[in-house]
Amino acid sequence: MTDHPRNPRLLSIDALKDLIRSGEVDTVVVAFTDMQGRLQGKRLHAQFFLDEALAHGTEGCNYLLSVDVDMNTVPGYEMSSWEKGYGDMIFALDLDTIRHLPHLPGSVMIQTDLTWLDGELVHQSPRSILKAQQARAAAAGFTAFAGTELEFILFNDTYEDAWDAGYKGLTPANQYNIDYSILGTTRIEPLLRDIRNTMYAAGLTVESAKGECNLGQHEIAFRFEEVLATADNHVVYKNTAKEIAEQHGRALTFMAKFDEREGNSCHIHLSLRGTDGSLVFWDKDKGERTPLYDHFIAGILHTMREFTLLYAPNVNSYKRFALGSFAPTAVAWGLDNRTCSVRLVGQGNSARLENRLPGGDVNPYLAIAAMMAGGLYGIENELELEPALVGNAYTSGKPTVPTTLREARDLFAASSIGRAAFGDDVVEHYVHAADVELAAFESTVTDWELRRGFERF
Repeated sequence: MTDHPRNPRLLSIDALKDLIRSGEVDTVVVAFTDMQGRLQGKRLHAQFFLDEALAHGTEGCNYLLSVDVDMNTVPGYEMSSWEKGYGDMIFALDLDTIRHLPHLPGSVMIQTDLTWLDGELVHQSPRSILKAQQARAAAAGFTAFAGTELEFILFNDTYEDAWDAGYKGLTPANQYNIDYSILGTTRIEPLLRDIRNTMYAAGLTVESAKGECNLGQHEIAFRFEEVLATADNHVVYKNTAKEIAEQHGRALTFMAKFDEREGNSCHIHLSLRGTDGSLVFWDKDKGERTPLYDHFIAGILHTMREFTLLYAPNVNSYKRFALGSFAPTAVAWGLDNRTCSVRLVGQGNSARLENRLPGGDVNPYLAIAAMMAGGLYGIENELELEPALVGNAYTSGKPTVPTTLREARDLFAASSIGRAAFGDDVVEHYVHAADVELAAFESTVTDWELRRGFERF
């Protein structure tokens, strides 16, 4: 859209060449997003980048999309295995993503797509999955915009200290509920300010920082962008926030449920415009939602249970779904109703829906792709939108989202809508990722079991 140009703080390739030749930049971080939503890649010497990688990209082992969170090679993935020899993928540079990393001296980052050696996109890559839904929307005449609101919990311990302590007995940066508290955020403003200003220089449009409910919990919000830019920005922010926390001698976590108090959410706001910039969600003459908007909402609700795996990808994700916790459990929508999984906010140009289901551990590419796939299904099939829920969705009797990873895995595996939208290869890949997570969890002896059974069983 004309009112959302490429962020001017992102670098052009000509500007990057000048910075490298002047010696101001000596390191180019080349990174892609893996299944777990993490940035993975390489640091290239800047001159090598100019001489070689700029023209040809760089390579990495295809096991990078077929490992668990501990980087273990696990069997069962069609795209990558010992039998197939664990060959390479190409990190295909997206030169629209060149950004400063001012917290790291002399460094810039470029994000990449993943392709096979013949140039075909790796379908199972999160970025490819979102780009496929972008193309589907564009073919129907739409451009999609999104914003993510990501919470974290900050501790006055280093990551090394937290590891050595088994993540027990950590000291949160705040000792009481600081939701919207100016005093509470002032206590750690040097860190928050460092993150905000670093991300601004890296090409994100910073909106605000605020305290949240759990001890040491905070949120930094950024302005919405086209969906691919939002997902790219999300993973850069998440990685950078951890790096800056480490530089301040602290640690922070985005995990969905760290303890028995409030979990970390990642509310996702989404809207469509016409590819010409026109409003498609709002009828300005009538002052109301369009039928297309209602179909889109209905499609997201219709697919929410089947697509929950893409909104809540880990065993821990489901611990966050607790009654009365501001984490939704009912498949329902409401007007500015935070008890519903889908909350409608704004009017006119700002009309958008908020998906309150995802937690801080979500992969933004997959979650936004799921919302788009569901919404476009609703438009294509002109699904009727049920009446808005008024009151408390937790006690409404509405269907609920899956309460375990296994239930979500089974629903996604059986989803004909998901297979049509994403392809069998993508569905099987992420179903297997859930199987790997479940097998690891079910074979682990937990602290809870030890406390209950060591002496008394």
